Amino acid sequence: MQAIYLKFYLTEKQKHKDQFLYEWLLEHAQRIGVPGGSVYRSIAGYGRHGSLHAETFIELGGELPIQVEFILEEKLAGEFLATLRAYELNIRYVSFAVTEGVV
Repeated sequence: MQAIYLKFYLTEKQKHKDQFLYEWLLEHAQRIGVPGGSVYRSIAGYGRHGSLHAETFIELGGELPIQVEFILEEKLAGEFLATLRAYELNIRYVSFAVTEGVV
């Protein structure tokens, strides 16, 4: 089955209102019917601002990269992105077509 893969890039401490953004994304996705999602915490990385973040004692402030992923139908992906734009979250994402299946 053809589907859309969405991946959002954020940091551990990013919040929407008083909730961690990765938690809010998962809950929002679930509310609108996205069939599943996952959150991954990186051990190191750098982003568009060029600052390197790695898991060290100094890095305990919550700056490590987080990725939030979803695989969903194209129509639902468009609806999901539209609702996120309305919140003006300013988070980076990638989107591409994938073939989804079970073997």
